[in-house]
Amino acid sequence: MKQKYGKVAVMCGGPSAEREVSLMSGKGVLDALLVKGVDAHHFDPLEKPLSALKDEGFDRVFLILHGPFGEDGTVQGALEVMGLPYTGCGVLASAVGMDKLRTKLLWRALDLPIPDFVVLDDEADFAAVEKQLGLPLFVKPATEGSSIGVTKVKQAGELKAAYEAARQYDPIVIAETFIGGGEYTASVLGNTVLPFVKIEPATEFYNYDAKYFRDDTVYRCPCGLSETQEKEIAALVQKAFWAINGRSWGRVDFLMDEAGKAYLLEVNTAPGMTSHSLFPMAARQTGLSYEDVVLRILDTTLPSEVA
Repeated sequence: MKQKYGKVAVMCGGPSAEREVSLMSGKGVLDALLVKGVDAHHFDPLEKPLSALKDEGFDRVFLILHGPFGEDGTVQGALEVMGLPYTGCGVLASAVGMDKLRTKLLWRALDLPIPDFVVLDDEADFAAVEKQLGLPLFVKPATEGSSIGVTKVKQAGELKAAYEAARQYDPIVIAETFIGGGEYTASVLGNTVLPFVKIEPATEFYNYDAKYFRDDTVYRCPCGLSETQEKEIAALVQKAFWAINGRSWGRVDFLMDEAGKAYLLEVNTAPGMTSHSLFPMAARQTGLSYEDVVLRILDTTLPSEVA
């Protein structure tokens, strides 16, 4: 196993607002690789420069950074310059996937179903946007993950404050119409879409605490959709992932309306791998343990395995 993969850096942590989650994901991945006999080591780019990857003789990188810097193509580009194989999407897909606005524009150009949205700025007519999108609606920064900076606006007149809160994380802020038929996620491993997970948070919406720390969020896998619906939506997910030039692994979140129509929400090119995370949960339905799926992801860094 050590000869097959060489010395592996599990890159986690980093400087983003999702550092805490990344460290949790990284610990899980590192422990799993060690169990599998891989020569794996913790590597935090906030603690040492990327040049240390070469200095310390690493052969490949399991990239489990979340948020800006680690998930937006920046590190991916640096690793390519260094000639180090890494898990996950490449520069283009990482950059597009991290930017919710560009992802939406791309999907809309391909006539893929997405919720209606408006880009907000300081001069926006907030009352008109509330009327256009209807209430409730969601406000989110364009380039943050883990629901950081997201607000559910339920009352008229609250949109401006929600915009100002999101604006602290990103200059581009999106207001998005509410789709109320259920929230789901579809994990992609290579060319395979794993079983969907339906998310039923006990909180107002699937926020940061619900994702990583609360134990009262309900996850349903199997998700309850019909076999026909799953096949149709899986094809949609593959198109959405292909559209951003996705590879290796990722996750596409989608919503269902009350009539049973699916709407693409966003793509995650470095999904969480914590004890509460959705990707390993979906993989278990196919018979893959946490350790198995981590190794399958690492396999995609091998020349014959990249999908």
